[in-house]
Amino acid sequence: MRGTSQGAELWGLLFAEVPFERGKEVKIVWRMTGEGPLKASASLPSGERAKLVWLEEHGGSSWQRPGYEWGTGWVFPKAGCWKVKLSRTHGSGHVWLQVGKSARIPG
Repeated sequence: MRGTSQGAELWGLLFAEVPFERGKEVKIVWRMTGEGPLKASASLPSGERAKLVWLEEHGGSSWQRPGYEWGTGWVFPKAGCWKVKLSRTHGSGHVWLQVGKSARIPG
């Protein structure tokens, strides 16, 4: 997915189907141009925040998009449309991600 950005180009590679399952950790790899370290946050319009479980720099991969690469792990606690914001010293961007209800266990 391509993000909306200012002073940078932003791409996200999702490792789960959308809508994501709430309460379950999901992996997203980001590529972003610009300069400086990556900062990441995600929130609902109400202000509730998702948990960023991990953020790690990647030396690279076979995924070809512009910019430097990072991996992230997120837990979105509620269903809804979450705004994920990413910023570097120079450049910022965001994507909107849909999170659904948790899966029901039969029985």
